[in-house]
Amino acid sequence: MRQKIVAGNWKMNKTLVEAQSLTSEIANMVEDEAPSDVKVVIAPPAPFIYAVENLIPEMGQIVLAGQNCHQEDAGAFTGEVSAPMLKSLGAQYVILGHSERREHFSETDEELAKKTDNALKNDLKVIFCCGEPLEIREADTQNEYVTKQLTNSLFHLTPEQFKNIVIAYEPIWAIGTGKTASSQQAQDMHKTIREHIAAKFGQDAANKTSILYGGSCKPDNAKELFSQPDVDGGLIGGASLKSRDFTDIIKSF
Repeated sequence: MRQKIVAGNWKMNKTLVEAQSLTSEIANMVEDEAPSDVKVVIAPPAPFIYAVENLIPEMGQIVLAGQNCHQEDAGAFTGEVSAPMLKSLGAQYVILGHSERREHFSETDEELAKKTDNALKNDLKVIFCCGEPLEIREADTQNEYVTKQLTNSLFHLTPEQFKNIVIAYEPIWAIGTGKTASSQQAQDMHKTIREHIAAKFGQDAANKTSILYGGSCKPDNAKELFSQPDVDGGLIGGASLKSRDFTDIIKSF
């Protein structure tokens, strides 16, 4: 059985007090309402990780993630956050390759390969994002585009290292554009990703890799998305900033 995962990426939102309040609300709701077999990952802004860590129950269903990390452990990189820093704050995961990081900070596949190596070296699991923009989808070359991202950034890993990778598929063209990716479109890409993983690491590894959907997943479409055979959960943006919506998405399983 693949791990079901719902991850909340808070992006650059919330103050300290708001982050603590949201964490407490999510923790209480998950304990009372959520299926126990769903791993819940929350990724607050880096300055708040330590401050919310003690608000999460020790049972382990809810864990923390960083939203990014540098490829070096330390150095003269003003404003950056390292994997050892995230680990010391209590994070267990880190999100890498998010479409916003690729677009606004010009992150390349090669840079993300180095970040992935460093995160794994520091015992962080990686939620690795991939996905195509509108022009690629309209040209019907999305499969080649996404599998190339995975090949360039992840396929140098050993099978043992790859066990600590979660994939998150983001159809960039369906995020904030008014266009919507259907559950079948999500399934088709997730299936393609799983087949690509199988070709490199074997079918058993592919069957065990959780692949999350990250394209405007909300309470009203989560159940249909999560019912697809190759969709193992979601990477949630805006809806993760509201405890009720986020919990309802988790309950969609």
